[in-house]
Amino acid sequence: MTSPAHPGLTWLNHAGAGAVRHALHAVCASRDWGERLLSARPFADPDALLSAQDAAVAALSPEEFEAAVAGHPPIGRPRPGDPTSAREQSGLADADAALRSELLDLNLTYQERFGRTFLICATGLSGERMRDALRARLAHPPEREAAVARRELGKINRLRLTRLTETPVTVSTHVLDTSAGRPAAGVAVRLDVRDARRDGPDGWHPHAEGRTDADGRCATLPALPGGAVAARLTFAVEPYLTGGGTGTAFFPEATVAFAVTAGERYHIPLLLNPFGYSVYRGS
Repeated sequence: MTSPAHPGLTWLNHAGAGAVRHALHAVCASRDWGERLLSARPFADPDALLSAQDAAVAALSPEEFEAAVAGHPPIGRPRPGDPTSAREQSGLADADAALRSELLDLNLTYQERFGRTFLICATGLSGERMRDALRARLAHPPEREAAVARRELGKINRLRLTRLTETPVTVSTHVLDTSAGRPAAGVAVRLDVRDARRDGPDGWHPHAEGRTDADGRCATLPALPGGAVAARLTFAVEPYLTGGGTGTAFFPEATVAFAVTAGERYHIPLLLNPFGYSVYRGS
């Protein structure tokens, strides 16, 4: 049985193979690594998961190891729109132009010498410490450097898996009345969940209810249970749109269902008018 402190572990154990495979690929780009963890399910506890990851990294062929490293952006150049690499390289947030330029040059030198991107577990490191490590590792013979890079890959995977298992899935929403050009206040919102561990009449279970505030936001819905694989928001828009019988509501309710992945935050804005609505995943 998994701990409530690790809701994502329940998801990893019970979600469908396709969804878990996708989540694991975001942790490590090696297909073999992901398949090894997938076949090792269920994990009794976080330690079992991390032990399986250690074994999977150790078992990577040279080709799969290189594929895993290639999934990481260079130090100092996190991928645009990728919050994971930006978070992991946050120690460079205040780096000046000289340090960034030096890192770029050192990265290119490393790439030419070893044929791969310089990989380091950057979480908690300053830009100067990353630079110093890069300088030192340029002196390694290829075999030693490959072993060091493999250890760094394991550290990164461990941190990412820990975050995946410990971070609860949350859902929030924001309703905007596009016909009136204002937030839609007072709209009742119901959150249902499909839980991989439970069966219901149609697979959905009530989870929480809320109401949009004066800004049209509903940000107080509780985190989803660990086994959640999908969520559904139902907006009771008719009372708001009819406004005491004087307005029109072609759709009395607006409903949106979406798949969820462990460790993710989902913000789902609703753009509303009397004859239709649209939704999207926001940030």
